[in-house]
Amino acid sequence: MVLGLLSCQKCAKGMGTTHLTLCLDCSGQDVATILHLVHNLIHEKEDEEKDQTSQCRMQNVGEQAHMALLGHSLAAYISVLDRERLRKLTTRIQSDTTLWLCRLFRYENSSAAFHEDDRDGLVKVCRLVINSRYEEYASEGYASLTSKQPVIYHSASGRSGLGQHLCSQLGLPLSSLCTVPCNTIFGSQHQMDVALLDKLIKEDIEAGKLPLLLIANAGTPGAGHTDKLGRLKDLCEQYNMWLHVEGVNLATLVLAEINSTIMAATRCDSMTLTPGQWLGLPAVTAVTLYRHEDPALSLAAGLTSSQPVAKLRALPLWLSLQYLGHNGIVQKIKHATSLSHHLLQKLKTLAFIRTSVEDELSSPVVLFRFGPELSAESNGGSVEGYCAGEKDVLDTFNKWLGERLIQLVPTSGVDVVELEDEGTCVRFSPLLTAAVLGTEQEDIDSLVEKLSELVSVMSSTLSLRQDFREEVHRHSPSLIYVEELSWPGLGAVRYEPQIDGIDESRRKEGVKKINSELLKKLQEFDTEITFSTGPEFSTETDDCIFVGMVTEDVDIIELVNMIGAIGRDIEESGRLLENMTDVIRKGILEAEVQLQKASEEKLMEEGVIRQLPLFGSVLNWFSPVQSSIKGRTFNLVAGSLDSTELTYSTKAQAGRPLPQEMPTSSTKRLSGQRLFQRVSAGTDSFSETSSIAQVEEPSRDGCASQSSSVHPPISLSAPRDDIAADATPQVDSQIEVHVSSEEKQPEDQELDHSER
Repeated sequence: MVLGLLSCQKCAKGMGTTHLTLCLDCSGQDVATILHLVHNLIHEKEDEEKDQTSQCRMQNVGEQAHMALLGHSLAAYISVLDRERLRKLTTRIQSDTTLWLCRLFRYENSSAAFHEDDRDGLVKVCRLVINSRYEEYASEGYASLTSKQPVIYHSASGRSGLGQHLCSQLGLPLSSLCTVPCNTIFGSQHQMDVALLDKLIKEDIEAGKLPLLLIANAGTPGAGHTDKLGRLKDLCEQYNMWLHVEGVNLATLVLAEINSTIMAATRCDSMTLTPGQWLGLPAVTAVTLYRHEDPALSLAAGLTSSQPVAKLRALPLWLSLQYLGHNGIVQKIKHATSLSHHLLQKLKTLAFIRTSVEDELSSPVVLFRFGPELSAESNGGSVEGYCAGEKDVLDTFNKWLGERLIQLVPTSGVDVVELEDEGTCVRFSPLLTAAVLGTEQEDIDSLVEKLSELVSVMSSTLSLRQDFREEVHRHSPSLIYVEELSWPGLGAVRYEPQIDGIDESRRKEGVKKINSELLKKLQEFDTEITFSTGPEFSTETDDCIFVGMVTEDVDIIELVNMIGAIGRDIEESGRLLENMTDVIRKGILEAEVQLQKASEEKLMEEGVIRQLPLFGSVLNWFSPVQSSIKGRTFNLVAGSLDSTELTYSTKAQAGRPLPQEMPTSSTKRLSGQRLFQRVSAGTDSFSETSSIAQVEEPSRDGCASQSSSVHPPISLSAPRDDIAADATPQVDSQIEVHVSSEEKQPEDQELDHSER
């Protein structure tokens, strides 16, 4: 009550809009206003994030999804029924859903627990096993665990953080968690090493510990590989351990033809299913199926509940399963596996693409990565043969490849994963994304098409990285090559101006300023090559220029020459301005002195009376004064002041300053040829007219270069006007350029030649 009064008082004082939204309205709001508020909250940052991939990968909400959403509304309505009717209804819903799931996934004679977090089922299963293995646990609690410390085993390729979550929820020390390494020599490098697991169990028993539970994978989170569930089950029976299985490959249990490795999952003691992801059902709970005969222990572990309302969690799934039917569920899983097979066959036809699958015939998860030294014939294996730098570069390129594919084909559902042996890979797991995004075979074809285009660019860029590095080294010390392994592109370069006699901080500031200006000029070019400041979180290379992906026809020599030429032009311009500072300052002071002198001479010539506002105007009307304008021009080249009598006698300036031109490539560019593009011999044919034009063009360029070689004097004009009573000297900033007679000779010669 006190908090409500405080909020109302703050609102009454006229707090800001942000605060008003946090306060509860005293009189309440209607439904339309609340729905409008929810709409605004959902689309609050839509304009800012419209280019992000998350906006493109929205869930495909079909009729089956509407059934799942309807289940949540019905659950709220059913919860207000009388207790007896609610008990009968919830018992029917949970029993039907459990029976259907057990038959669908070939896991007969089991019970089901429905939970929001897919890890909660495993936590409750662990409590069930602890209660069954420690008889005094119900009365003595954790004190009963001191006699024999329980041990939970999980694979090194399992879900990250799952073991730590179990220990925190169960109150067990991290020493109760044992990570089992994967195979290193024989078998898949993502499967649990069974022989090593046997050795670890024996060592724990000898140390007085109790092997409690083993977590196996039917589809690892990264590569989608399945452990040897049959051998693991035999090992668990030998040491009286509980076997729990989880993973995306459990979805294939609904198919008619099942891999024997996946079929072995039906022998486990419990499994966790996520039908919401597999079937594209939003806000549907995960399900843990388990086999245990003591309902009291299941109730104590939290796998079952005596509250009827808690059983309504199964209602959305109960409605969705009835809507889809058995055939609809099987069709969705079959469609996802067919997409994986279709993509795998397409990838085999691409060069420089390396695929990694557990089973080419039935694996629902496909991994692929870009490898320039590999062809489509060599698939599988690891990247141990690479040196450290090459592996980092390939990982960077593959991360860029995955991000680009996500942007170009968002409905494909691919993502980027980092594996210990393979490195960075692109993963396609349609069982997790196809039903949600509505992925079809056309999306896979589009994915392969975009992949082929990107691979061509990546291979060209990777092959030209060494040429770019060597060419930059040839321009040393003005250009410095910066080794940045995390940049997916041609490379990074820094322009180093030749600055001596200054401290390190000023030198770094000058380098950063020149490279920043150089980057702006490079970005103004009309070219397909991207120039940027590099990785977003890189601080050590903020003064470098990063060159992006390039095609195979890029002229590296021309590119590096252009970067160096623009850098030198910027450096010389800055140096010229620095040298001109003292000259301009001295010239301005001299101009002020001369203008002050001219003002005094005018005062002596015209007299004091003419300077008075009222009398001066009357006197000038009766007896006008013919005074000559004696301005001054400041020659920036010579650093001297000159008279402007010639300028004002002709009432025109001798010339205008020519705009500073951007350095251009010395190579003559053909029609339609892009900047920095290398043209191979014999690829283009030219007509007689274009050939003649090319012959005439060098002669014109020669004239232009001869004309531009003469530096026109740049002058600062200060015309002398009528001076006011205070006689304050001023300097006009008008720039005059005087063209010498030598500059006009080439034009006259060309004109005479045309007349002849």
